[in-house]
Amino acid sequence: MEQRELGNSGLYTSAIGFGTWEMSTTQYGALDVNEASIAVNSAIDHGITLFDTAEVYGPFHSERLLAKALGEKRKDIVLVSKVGFEYDEDGKNVGRNSKHDHVIARAEGCLERLETDYLDLLLIHWPDHETPFEETMEALERLKRDGKIRHYGVSNFTPDMMDECKKYGDLAANQVGYHMFDRRMESAVLPYCQKENIGFMAYGTLGFGLLSGAFTPETSFGEGDWRSSGNAFRLPLFQPEEFRKELKVVDRLKDIAKRYEKSVAQLAIAWTIGHPAVSVGLVGVRNEWELKENVAAVEWTLSEDIREEINTVFSDEDVPTHADTEQAI
Repeated sequence: MEQRELGNSGLYTSAIGFGTWEMSTTQYGALDVNEASIAVNSAIDHGITLFDTAEVYGPFHSERLLAKALGEKRKDIVLVSKVGFEYDEDGKNVGRNSKHDHVIARAEGCLERLETDYLDLLLIHWPDHETPFEETMEALERLKRDGKIRHYGVSNFTPDMMDECKKYGDLAANQVGYHMFDRRMESAVLPYCQKENIGFMAYGTLGFGLLSGAFTPETSFGEGDWRSSGNAFRLPLFQPEEFRKELKVVDRLKDIAKRYEKSVAQLAIAWTIGHPAVSVGLVGVRNEWELKENVAAVEWTLSEDIREEINTVFSDEDVPTHADTEQAI
């Protein structure tokens, strides 16, 4: 598996990372926990070294399941988690909170659930507009000094926000959504990260399932599946009319992939990690079959002709890539 450095942090990871939002058990439809655990161990055997989770996935379910699946192999991988939310006594997410003491306390919780003494990378999940970034950065610096995290970064931050954070410390990475249907990051965030040597971790590489090739016009999302709302990060990706248009695009993308004896999922992954500013593409994996398919995408470098053909498909089908839509955070 190709290894890439996150910015200039000295932290190297596989080009594909194992995303564990789908292991939340409550937010992404049904999950076979045993299959997911097998996939975690198989991922390591196939060269995946980065595993990404967050306390809010569940909340807390994903971290616990990942810890159980990793076991002693934790020492062999780059472990990433995210904090920045507040919860009520029932564990319900009630809003963002990146105050100094809260970040410290939540990071301690991550360590406990992940059964580890340190995190390789801790991210602030979403910007807290009520707390000065200086205060948050001081908490991250303290955690680093205390040896509880090796590196830190942010998630879903704009260039202006990262500029402010960089006054108080070094960001190893910014984790933001990026895939064929959502190209908002190409206008500012990706160029900024590349210029400032900040690692870019792309989540939603398969368009939250749109680019997996598994959906049909009859696909529906059950109770508890966040996609049932119709929106994905303030884009109408799963609203009925948009969904039907997107599936036509996926059908044509399948035809492109088939010419190279690849799947549409492999095409989508290769497209994302082929951007020069992308350090790692995160992919949710539920079973070993999906894992093997995803890993094979790393070896496929898309030519400019293929990329142009992909753009033509979107244009012909009149489906927006949202490249000109302002990032809403």
